[in-house]
Amino acid sequence: MVFMADQFDFFSRRCAWVNGPIIVGSGPSGLAVAASLKEHGVPFVILERSDCIASLWQKRTYDRLKLHLPKQFCQLPNFPFPEDYPEYPTKKQFVDYLESYAKHFEISPRFNQSVQSARYDETSGLWRVRTVGTGAEAGNRSHEMEYIGRWLVVATGENAEKVVPELEGLGEFGGDVTHACDYKSGEAYRGKRVLVVGCGNSGMELCLDLCDHDAFPAMVVRESVHVLPREVLGKSTFELAVMLMKWLPLWLVDKILLVLAWLVLGSISKYGLRRPSTGPLELKNTQGRTPVLDIGALGKIRSGDIKVVPGIKRFSPGRVELADGQVLDIDSVVLATGYRSNVPQWLQIPFPNGWKGQSGLYAVGFTRRGLSGASSDAVKAAKDIGRMWREETKPAKRPVACHRRCISQI
Repeated sequence: MVFMADQFDFFSRRCAWVNGPIIVGSGPSGLAVAASLKEHGVPFVILERSDCIASLWQKRTYDRLKLHLPKQFCQLPNFPFPEDYPEYPTKKQFVDYLESYAKHFEISPRFNQSVQSARYDETSGLWRVRTVGTGAEAGNRSHEMEYIGRWLVVATGENAEKVVPELEGLGEFGGDVTHACDYKSGEAYRGKRVLVVGCGNSGMELCLDLCDHDAFPAMVVRESVHVLPREVLGKSTFELAVMLMKWLPLWLVDKILLVLAWLVLGSISKYGLRRPSTGPLELKNTQGRTPVLDIGALGKIRSGDIKVVPGIKRFSPGRVELADGQVLDIDSVVLATGYRSNVPQWLQIPFPNGWKGQSGLYAVGFTRRGLSGASSDAVKAAKDIGRMWREETKPAKRPVACHRRCISQI
């Protein structure tokens, strides 16, 4: 009976031939590779599990968010930001930019398509990507699809799924517990004592936002962290680092950045913030840990408006006991504990270390270099696919045995 059920599922699911690469994800990375493929005249299909482009930016970011880097380092290929945008565009401005980008390049993702598996068929030399409908389509058997194509581009990004750590007693806490992806504004926390777990850019900025709304944040700093000024003498610290990297080795640039940070911010150790022994750029390249670019949170830490506390030992009703024995009365918890990729859950092949893997597999936006890195990866992937597209016979002319009902080519 199990065999018959599996067999029924295999034959009932519709399949579609994709005359070009299958792109998974319609965030900045997916849009960038799609636009770059357009430049090479290569057709494609974008599969997106949400109902809009850039769903992370549109649905899972806080209201006050701005780009942490200057706009020239965040624009996508062949489409600059509007000249009247500020140096650090707001969340709304960035989403508007992405919408304009998709419209300009006529990119139309297939929304509500959640990828369940992607496997490479050695026999045919093709990718088979299985999806199910999400949202209103969830549970509808007729919305199960299998897309078949020569190339697969994974563009879901490094921040697809929220990370929720196991914290002893959290279920007994009794107060409001929220992940940063669901946090919108400190208005909901006005007058409350809030424990923010995490000290990255999100954790720091959420604490700042809570202060601006008259809440009382305490920030858990369990590990060492690099805090750099966002600007030095009016110039972006990131831009300065990029310029220095053209002439100097990474270790020396790290030394320069730390000296500048000390001159601008002073010592941060007396506030409970320990710097890692590894430099900020090396740490980013090797472990993916992004340095914090300070936009005001450090000043609130100095004034005592943001309290820095050590790791958590356990929660109890309305309280948290810390690693040093302190006990704090708190009303709410915000988990600024980051995100992770969901690719290992559905990709049935080893993930590449760079932008190109084996068997027609590409990865865009996974090289730990932010939006500028994603744009660079997109251009390289599209160029490589475009070259093969021109050299090879178009997939549409190749006989493919689907073994079940196939709909028209895409």
